[in-house]
Amino acid sequence: MKHELEKIYNPDLFEDKIYQQWEESGFFNPDKLNLPDDAPAYTIVLPPPNITAKLHLGHSAMLAIEDLMIRYRRQNGYRVLWLPGTDHAAIATQNMVEKKIFAERGKTRHDLGRENFLEEVNNFVVETQATILNQTRKMGASLDWSRLAFTLDEERQRAVLKMFLDMHQEGIIYRGERIVNWCPRCHSTLADDEVEYKEQAAKLYTFKYSPDFPIAISTTRPETKLGDTAVAVNPKDKRYSDYIGKEYVVNFCGQTLKIKIIADRNVEMDFGTGALGVTPAHSVVDWHMAEENNLEIIKVINEDGFIKDDFGVYSGLTALVARDKIVNYLREHNLITQEEEIVNNLSCCYRCDSPIEPLPSKQWFIAVDKPVVRLQGKSLKQAALDLAQNGEVKFLPERFNKRYCDWMENLHDWCISRQIWFGHSIPAWYKGAEVYVGAEAPIGEGWVKDEDTLDTWFSSGMWTFSTLGWPDNYKDGVKSGDLARFHPTQVLETGYEILTLWVSRMMMMSLFALGEKPFSHVYLHGTILDESGKKMSKSKGNGIDPLEVIKKYGSDAVRLSLLMGATPGNDSRYNEEKIAAKRNFINKLWNISRFILSGASEDDLNVSADILPKPLTLADRWILSELISVRKIVDASYADFNYSYGADALYDFTWNKLADWYLEIAKVEKNKGTILVYIVKNLLIMWHSSIPYVTEAIWQSFNDSILMIEQWPKIEDKLDFLVSVSENDGDNFSFIQEAISSIRNARSENKIEPSRKVQALVFGERADLLFSQAALLVGLRTGIESFELGVDVPTSDSIKISLGKTEIYLLGAIDPEKEKERLLKERANLEGLITNLSQRLNNEEFVARAPKDIVRAETDKLNRYKAELENITAAL
Repeated sequence: MKHELEKIYNPDLFEDKIYQQWEESGFFNPDKLNLPDDAPAYTIVLPPPNITAKLHLGHSAMLAIEDLMIRYRRQNGYRVLWLPGTDHAAIATQNMVEKKIFAERGKTRHDLGRENFLEEVNNFVVETQATILNQTRKMGASLDWSRLAFTLDEERQRAVLKMFLDMHQEGIIYRGERIVNWCPRCHSTLADDEVEYKEQAAKLYTFKYSPDFPIAISTTRPETKLGDTAVAVNPKDKRYSDYIGKEYVVNFCGQTLKIKIIADRNVEMDFGTGALGVTPAHSVVDWHMAEENNLEIIKVINEDGFIKDDFGVYSGLTALVARDKIVNYLREHNLITQEEEIVNNLSCCYRCDSPIEPLPSKQWFIAVDKPVVRLQGKSLKQAALDLAQNGEVKFLPERFNKRYCDWMENLHDWCISRQIWFGHSIPAWYKGAEVYVGAEAPIGEGWVKDEDTLDTWFSSGMWTFSTLGWPDNYKDGVKSGDLARFHPTQVLETGYEILTLWVSRMMMMSLFALGEKPFSHVYLHGTILDESGKKMSKSKGNGIDPLEVIKKYGSDAVRLSLLMGATPGNDSRYNEEKIAAKRNFINKLWNISRFILSGASEDDLNVSADILPKPLTLADRWILSELISVRKIVDASYADFNYSYGADALYDFTWNKLADWYLEIAKVEKNKGTILVYIVKNLLIMWHSSIPYVTEAIWQSFNDSILMIEQWPKIEDKLDFLVSVSENDGDNFSFIQEAISSIRNARSENKIEPSRKVQALVFGERADLLFSQAALLVGLRTGIESFELGVDVPTSDSIKISLGKTEIYLLGAIDPEKEKERLLKERANLEGLITNLSQRLNNEEFVARAPKDIVRAETDKLNRYKAELENITAAL
């Protein structure tokens, strides 16, 4: 043995040293793995964390899940690539730096100027990137750092430029005026899925524009009515049919409005008055009505959130102040017919929580409904929908397929321009009404560069292929290099909250650039909530730094706590007690290994993890068949993305079967070094993808190789053994366990001193089986000094243990009164069990619907309970 394990596992002594060894080995890089040329590829791109601040424990869950996927596939002979990177997160990063500069120096970005401000941002990026990458390494993530990418580095800038130019040339990217989601605080547009909704109490006002106007309307925003140019009614609504097509000039709160009555079948007749005030400049729905009916578009609110000029006493007021002023005017002039308290959703910026203003603005858009030549005439939206609806891309959990499809079916053109300084520049120049789009500035004077930048999701939507060498590795529709070997990727593992923000964009961008899906599976993990059930976030300051928890418990304990009990798509709460419990298990695994390895010979230590040792006893056959069984369970669970179930099976085998039973048996039966080392090697290999540090540390204490690239044990090689194992072996060993546990319980219930040894006699159907395992029944903390086959049934001073049609008598250990009390208690328990089982089996519906093997098992159980009851009744 290379070196003995210390008595206690101390993660601090191993983790950094082991991670450095992994990195230096080069095995994170798929090109350095010793694999045949036809080895299948398995690729995951790390969802690039935003560089706005350090990671919290929620990100650690993502790293733990993805690292398990990657390490497991690496062990199974795949050419594995896990590609790392970070996201420049344009709006969020700019906001963060702006706040920092203002807090420290009292200056705005405009005070600094564009060039100096961007230098400040880049300094911030370098600092936060270093922190994030260090946190990622500490979690044990086996990422290929040689391929580290950043959404705003030079390679990605070239890719983004190429994508913009290609989409613009095909008419998919266009510049136009539309209603956009505008954040007055960030001074930028937001995509529809960047808007968050907060429930609020609001007032619904019903009023007429003026006393002589024939129709009343309802709204929660009277201030926007300064820009109304129509009232829409349903053409089927007989109340208003005579007014359709008429025009009115009204005095609304001192402002002259020209209102046309228009028909629109989408107006709900039973909502409010059934009449809708049309404000084209501040509603997407109303904008479309204006286009269809050739209505004037009047902008009321400006980009700062104030009422524009030319609106009299309301100009220069905030929207809320103007609302109060207008409502007071309407009240004073008896124009309000109803004020109703309601609850509605307020649209807010996902970055700064400021209320969103829908405003008309000239922006750059991606047309999601336009037919694309390279997609055989399908639109981006339809092609991306087809991937999900045809099952080419599968969602886990499956319910998110519907959410994705619902979102895509209602998707509008994507506004991709942002009015911020940090980000990918838009390759456009303007001279008067002329617009030039190109890789370089146009020739001639007077051209002005577009100062806006692209939506962050434009570059991150290209993440699966821009990180693999696109466009350099894609010529004339043919992939080469990394792009050919690793795209499409196999899995996108990310949080369900960015299903619409990111996943949908990745689908569309990959289809346009390559004509293929970006991935085959989308695994959506749940959110890690804080102890009070609130979402962890950088902005709320309630995120738990994984480094702090790792320092206290070790990386493996953190990883295992995030993997076990977690299922895709479901949230879970942070629980430090759970991490402490997983730390205890890791110590248990260390102690198990230390016990086994310290007693092993050199020959034992050299046993192959792939060659099954010869079992000599019932216990040997049982533990080896259980080991093979747990391998099958883990393989099936991991293939089905059910990582928690696989870890549960491993946990149960390690603690409840190996530690609690077989290690104790090994102290009795002896000479099990080869089997024990074989089990340890297999366990370390199977546990490695979940808890890589402790398994690597144990492995290297008696091996010269790196565990990370040890091949996963092949189940096919063990099928002969499974066939040779008697069908009754598992049942027989379970009966031995039941007998031992029953003896211990009987001693405890009768308060027999632990040091007091008793004799045991066995009678009945399975007496020979128990007698054949007498060494275990005597040696495994039962307090029995001899175990014999009975001839004459004892009549007194003995404790009787009934196991179906088999009885064990503990001689000379009885207190008659206590034994009678115990038997009465056991009889009452059995009578209750028999009553419940009889009722179930007498239920015709249960018998008809339940699987036959279940009914048969329940019947066998009932017969066993009845036999035990007969024995107890006789004993009483």
